Amino acid sequence: MAGHTEASILIDAPFPLVWEMTNDVDNWTNLFTEYAVAEVIERDGNTLTFRLALHPDENGKVWSWVSQRTLDRENRQVHAKRIETGPFEYMNIHWTYLEEGNGVRMVWKQDFQMKPTAPVDDQGMTNRINANTPIQMKVIKEKVEAAARAAARGTTHKTIARADIPPNRRRGAEIRVLLGPATVGSESGFLGVAVLEPGESIAEHYHPYSEEFLYVVSGVLTVDLDGEPAVVEADSGVLVPIKVRHRLRNMGTETVKAVFHLGPLAPRPELGHVDTETAEEAATFTRQT
Repeated sequence: MAGHTEASILIDAPFPLVWEMTNDVDNWTNLFTEYAVAEVIERDGNTLTFRLALHPDENGKVWSWVSQRTLDRENRQVHAKRIETGPFEYMNIHWTYLEEGNGVRMVWKQDFQMKPTAPVDDQGMTNRINANTPIQMKVIKEKVEAAARAAARGTTHKTIARADIPPNRRRGAEIRVLLGPATVGSESGFLGVAVLEPGESIAEHYHPYSEEFLYVVSGVLTVDLDGEPAVVEADSGVLVPIKVRHRLRNMGTETVKAVFHLGPLAPRPELGHVDTETAEEAATFTRQT
């Protein structure tokens, strides 16, 4: 027999915010407690191919797999499946978003079957999912509702400390978005901080819809703009135009701290940036330069 699970939770927040935060795969490590890695590999229209990795289990094993996710905002649903099935014969996932009062009821359904060689059978995996899903849903509810409250208070008087935001190192060095739609409900752009230790880099990417304003607070930063290096010293800034590929490198001996602002926002979070190399490729390029 195949396994099936279904769970739901009511989130007291408007649909656009619930949709944006729960479908921003790049930031799933900040939204879920179970994921150590969430890396988008490819974007094709509304379909994302991405890799997830869990935190090590009690035996130190790290479970990792590749999934594909198709977003259908018009019908307020998401269909996903595992590409690398691992212990599953198959794993299909269906999320729906139902407006209920002033909030949104998020419903998760999972249909799967375990391989004969899997460490647990269908019932065992059903029990695991049913135990973990309410935990993850509760965390997501709290984070989305906190963002909704911040947005309701307005962006003017909301103060966010760098230490309040978990670091995102998916592109290499540390990136933290302090002021954005998810933290203060901003509608025109977002602001963050990048910190690069000597020899660190942030992988090349570009923004299809946004300009990036970059100001170096301390250290000396090398910014590769469409392959041309620009050295930006402390108390200096540089503009990264829309669609210009850019990589950040610390080629000096001091820590670089830089503030960045992007605007306007992309129509959807998943369209906000396009990666043109991996963090590993950027690190290799930096070492060889």
